[in-house]
Order: sequence, then structure tokens, then C-alpha cells
Amino acid sequence: MLSKENLLNLAHKNHEPSWLTNLRVDAFEKINTLEYPKMQRFSYQDWPLIKKEDFAWHNQADFVLKTNENDLEKKGVILTDLFTASQNYPDLVQTSLASVIEKDEDKLTAYHYAYLNSGLFLYIPKNTILDEPITISLHPTQDPYISHILIVADTNSQVKFLEEIQNKEKQVQSANLMVEILARPGSHVEFSSLDELDQETTLYFNRRAKIEKDAHVEWAIAFMNDSNTIGDLDSELIREGSFADSKAIAVTTGKQKVGINNRVTNRGPHSTGLINQRGVLLENSRLIFNGIGQIVHGAHGSKADQQNRVLMMSDEAHGDANPLLLIDENDVIAAHAASVGPVDKVQMNYLMSRGIPYDQAQRLVIRGFLGAVLDAIPDKDVRHKMINILERKLIDGQTKRKEN
Repeated sequence: MLSKENLLNLAHKNHEPSWLTNLRVDAFEKINTLEYPKMQRFSYQDWPLIKKEDFAWHNQADFVLKTNENDLEKKGVILTDLFTASQNYPDLVQTSLASVIEKDEDKLTAYHYAYLNSGLFLYIPKNTILDEPITISLHPTQDPYISHILIVADTNSQVKFLEEIQNKEKQVQSANLMVEILARPGSHVEFSSLDELDQETTLYFNRRAKIEKDAHVEWAIAFMNDSNTIGDLDSELIREGSFADSKAIAVTTGKQKVGINNRVTNRGPHSTGLINQRGVLLENSRLIFNGIGQIVHGAHGSKADQQNRVLMMSDEAHGDANPLLLIDENDVIAAHAASVGPVDKVQMNYLMSRGIPYDQAQRLVIRGFLGAVLDAIPDKDVRHKMINILERKLIDGQTKRKEN
């Protein structure tokens, strides 16, 4: 079984500051007392998301930066692995780490903080505007792979951040990925991700932003994994005038199972929370989209709007789009839409009447259906890569459907 002694020994070997080791120990002691996070209409608790026995791990800087690092340093931007940052910038990291996603929220967050072995820290100083996106590539090698990205956007700063994660070496069977974003007043953060893990991996993710007065956070997440996937995309609008736009797409294949909670909580008055989820299901896969918009008492003048739409490309696939609005204030605007069905026949007929073959027309309609996220990816090369992955998945699905 997992032991505190092993945890302490490995933390010591990694020469961690005492506060980080204490965070690990506090989290470790809560693992067995907490429940798994809830996912409506989705059972995953028997997935191999938590190791049962002690394992070896080491703190690792496994990201490749594709942006000019010198330009960032000139502007006072801090971008380094999380463990170096914990040594060199303890005041910044200690006050921020686990402040958005707390260590004792559930069993998987406690496990994450106890055994995190990879991470990145990004700090953008006050009034700093980064015109070029920061692009990183992650290639996990440790199993389990427990990665934490911590972004602090100080007052009136602006940044676009893009991550790609791919299990190229197929060494990872379990991945636990977290992102914490602290968006200070007036800041603007655009976070994009291309997730491409293979079917041998089991993925849990938790990405959350705490958004302060007049701050603005946009998510654009493309779940192109072949892996079984479970997790939360979450925006906390905690102050007046805060804004979140949470966009996600997922394409599922084979016998893959994917469950996603996309949540926006309006806590500050005159805040705006938007959710737009689009899914495409192929073969025998299953996809659950839960869109959760909540306006708490006191968040007057706020807006919550969500769209949850799923395309069924196979009779054997199972998809759900579940919108949920929790409103505890009168002076608000709230709306939702949900749909599960086949490709639009009108669009198909239009394209085919112009001489486009059926399969190609179908792929074009689907690409347009997923365009909200595809168009939001700031890096042209990554955007093209995402489209190529989508095209490959769709062609494979069309081929297998004909064979059957």
C-alpha cells in the first residue's frame, strides 16, 4: 500500500523545500478519507487512477518551450518548472499553489498533490502584455504522470498559453493533469490545450480558473485522446465584471469512455459565464457532457449561457448532453441549449449538391461543427495538427462503419 515513509524519502531525495513536502504529507493523509469526484450518469471509480502500492518518482521538468525565452525574460516573465520555481520564487509559488484547486476537495486532488512529479510555473507581471502566445509541448515519461500547471496573471496583464500533451513513448498508463489559473484584476488569459493521449492511458484532469474583478479567461480545450478520460473544466467568477468563456470539443472512438464536467460559477455581480461544448462520437464510444452554470445569491446583473451539442456518428455510440442551471438571484440572464443527433441533413445536401462526395461532405460539416475551438487555437501549426488528427479519426470511423 502507499506509505508516508516512501513519500518523505522521495521528497527528501528531490531536495524539496519543507513547505512543499508538508503540502504533500497533508494531502497524502486525506487520500483514504475522501470520495471520488462526482460525475453525473458516469461510473469510473474502478479505473486505475490511483496506484495501490508504493512507487518511485522524481520531480521532472518535461516540457519543451516553443516560444523565445529571451523575449519573456526581458519583460520580467517567469517561466520555469514548478519545482525550480518552488525553490527560487517561494513567496509566489507557496501562496498560489493549491489556492484554486484545494488539496482536500476529493480523493483525486489529494492524490495529485501528494505525488505530483511534473509541473510548470508561469508568472506574468503587472501591466505586461504578451503579443505572441506561449506554446509548450509535454511528453510524459513517468508512470503515473502527475502534472501541475500554475499560471499567475498579475493585474492588467495579458497572455495566450497553449499546451500540447502527447504520450509518444506509450510509457504512461495513468495521467493526472491539473491547471490552476489566478487571473488578477483586469488580466486577460487565453488557455488552449490539445490533449492527445493513447488508448493505453487513463486520464483524469482538473483545470480551473479563479477570475477576479474585470478579469477575462478563455478556455479552448480539444480532447483528441484515445484514452478513457474523466475530469472537470471550471471557472470561478469571484468578482464584479469577471468573464469566462469555456469552450471544449471531444472526439471519441472505439470503446473509449469520456466524462466531462464543464462548470462556470458566477459569484461576482455583473459577471458573465459562457459554456460551449461540442462532441463527436464514433464506433462504440461513450461521451457525457455535463454543462453546469451557477449564479449564486448576490451575483446580480450576471449572465450564464451554455450550449452542449453532440453528433452521433454510430448507432452503437452513446452520448449525453446534460445542461444544468442553478440560479439563486433574480436580476440575471440565463439560458441553455442541448442537442444529441446526427449530422445536419440540410448542410449535407447543400454540399453534396455542389459535387462534394458524401464522406468528404460529412467531414466538412463536422469540422464546421467543431470550429469554435479549432479557430481559437492561437498557433497555426498546432491548429493544423488538430485538424489533421480530427480528419484521421473521422476517416477511420467512416471506414469501420462501412466494413460493418
